[in-house]
Amino acid sequence: MPSTDLVHVIDDDEAVRQSLAFLLSTAHIGVRTYESAAAFLSALPDAHSGCVVTDVRMPDMSGIDLLRRLKQLNVALPVIVITGHGDVQLAVEAMKIGAVDFIEKPFDDETLLAAIKSALGRWQKDSKQESERARLAEKLATLSSRERDVLNGLVAGKPNKVIAFDLGISPRTVEIYRANVMTKTGASSLSDLVRMALVVGLMDSEK
Repeated sequence: MPSTDLVHVIDDDEAVRQSLAFLLSTAHIGVRTYESAAAFLSALPDAHSGCVVTDVRMPDMSGIDLLRRLKQLNVALPVIVITGHGDVQLAVEAMKIGAVDFIEKPFDDETLLAAIKSALGRWQKDSKQESERARLAEKLATLSSRERDVLNGLVAGKPNKVIAFDLGISPRTVEIYRANVMTKTGASSLSDLVRMALVVGLMDSEK
């Protein structure tokens, strides 16, 4: 089981914390419990992997307040909120703020486990994407200003002659810069270069 499969359970009810900890342990999923949202926040940044399962109604800081705080702190952990009967409005509000799912009490163990496994899978995917983005951004940071200009022209779909005209240089010089860009980024083709640009946000994926 990967170390990233860690669930942070936040609930002011000790019996609920123990019950969820037992359920997750039985499913061979790592778990840490916290008696309050404040206790969880004080554990950051150590609690930087996995997902969060939190009760929506807690004293001092509610699950909604926690979601807002995590958003302010740019903590990207997927959050599942547990709501009581009649708290659908709160659950919807939580989803709007950023919760990935909500489970109503009394919940079925298998339903909760399925939601948690989905959230963990999402976190692992997002984490890999962020790692890839950082790696590619580091490569692109090695480009000179002129190489960056040529890259922008290439990902905009412009031919070498147009890029040359726009930059006031010869097409041959554009070819040299283009070769440098390919070498520095490790791109195997123009399509690979465009993919990199999409990952790091140099271009709009909808364009």
